[in-house]
Amino acid sequence: MIESSAIKSVETRQKALSVNLDTRRYGTFAEIGAGQEVVRWFFRAGAASGTIAKSMSAYDMQVSDAIYGRAGRYVCRERLQAMLDQEHQLNLDRLTEIRGETSTFFAFADTVAARGYKGGSECHGWMGIKFQAHPRDEDSQVIIHVRMLDNETALQQEALGIVGVNLVYGAFAFNHEPELLVDSLLDGLTTSRIEIDMIEFSGIAFRRVDNRLMSLKLVELGLSGAAMFAANGEVLQPSEFLYRKPILVERGSFRPVCNVNLDMLQCAHEKFSELPAVKGKEVAQIMEITMRNLKAQGEIDRRDFLARVDIMASCGMNVLISDYFEYYRLAAYLSQCTKEKIAITMGAGSLRELFDEKYYTELAGGILESFGRLFKNDLKIFCYPLLDNQTGELTTCENLEIKPELQPLYGYLLGRGGINNLDNYDKECLGIFSRDVLRKIGDCDAAWEKMVPASVARVIKDRKFFDYHCPEDENCAIPK
Repeated sequence: MIESSAIKSVETRQKALSVNLDTRRYGTFAEIGAGQEVVRWFFRAGAASGTIAKSMSAYDMQVSDAIYGRAGRYVCRERLQAMLDQEHQLNLDRLTEIRGETSTFFAFADTVAARGYKGGSECHGWMGIKFQAHPRDEDSQVIIHVRMLDNETALQQEALGIVGVNLVYGAFAFNHEPELLVDSLLDGLTTSRIEIDMIEFSGIAFRRVDNRLMSLKLVELGLSGAAMFAANGEVLQPSEFLYRKPILVERGSFRPVCNVNLDMLQCAHEKFSELPAVKGKEVAQIMEITMRNLKAQGEIDRRDFLARVDIMASCGMNVLISDYFEYYRLAAYLSQCTKEKIAITMGAGSLRELFDEKYYTELAGGILESFGRLFKNDLKIFCYPLLDNQTGELTTCENLEIKPELQPLYGYLLGRGGINNLDNYDKECLGIFSRDVLRKIGDCDAAWEKMVPASVARVIKDRKFFDYHCPEDENCAIPK
């Protein structure tokens, strides 16, 4: 009986052989930092002479710098892009005149830090392919960032080789269906061995691809626990973007972003920036949406997702999509990205919910274990007050009602500065709730426009988000 691992190896070898037997494909493999793990599959599969123009490994950093130019870090996106650009251009310069009419040239590259001899280093890498989908076509490119989760170097190298073959095969076989390419990246692997937390498509073959949707798919498929992109739509690799930066996160549904959301973030930023360990440093501000929030109505509505993202982008915000519903899991993830201080801002209602023990029944230590993890690295929570529009009562972290048996725990966290009150709020924002904004948009009540930033109002009206409409009659409350 053939073991499952052997079956997976055959599948990977078959992919490599399929590429080798395609007479159109011809290019270079350049791998640094963890050996020739990807190209080895193509050599072992057979018929490699028809596909591989060159294979190289500039393992020494000085040699690598001499070939590709200096980079801030050895394993980084900048170095990968330099490798892809140079190797692909060399192929075009050297081979176009000879076989450009029948060949589609490519350059595969990776720069990887696998488990070191002494251990302890972060095991991750950048991997990409720059290629022509058709002879003499404009270039296309796919870049991914991977984390190797195996504990042994040999296993990490094996996993790296497999995901590399999947990327090369997927770029050629599925460039017309990029979602299938994403689906195939972990063929022969599991999420316990490899995590892919960033993917970016670019070039002529992917001109219609929205990388924000591809980022969402990574998390949706479980290939990563989180994905991130900037306000301009650029895909970000979280640990590279957040490297050595203090982090401030606001979690929400952002349907849509309201004045209160921005006020909460601004107030927390003011307080957070005053901390001695943060003062004078650039704080990375992030709006986070959880997969549970996106799936609140069942399946993810991609149009609704893009509407929220476009609205956050109009406010200049970086967006994090995560599968970390529990705050302690979010905190653990962010702690992997930076050694600087981390803060989360939330409303008093969310803080009250944080102390609901039903969320921690799966932990052996219950709520105590969850809070131990959450505040492990001196994380700060900044609490924004909650206004009761009926009574006018203001709930803050100082008068928040917590179950009696949890009062000592709450008092301890409040006393040691884990939970902090935001008293620098804008009173005009306290009565704003996104559910009211959505209702007013649906009712064609123009009052909603004063409850959101002007940039958000423009985007909603221009793109007809959240079922916005303006009936062509004189009774419409929204000016024409």
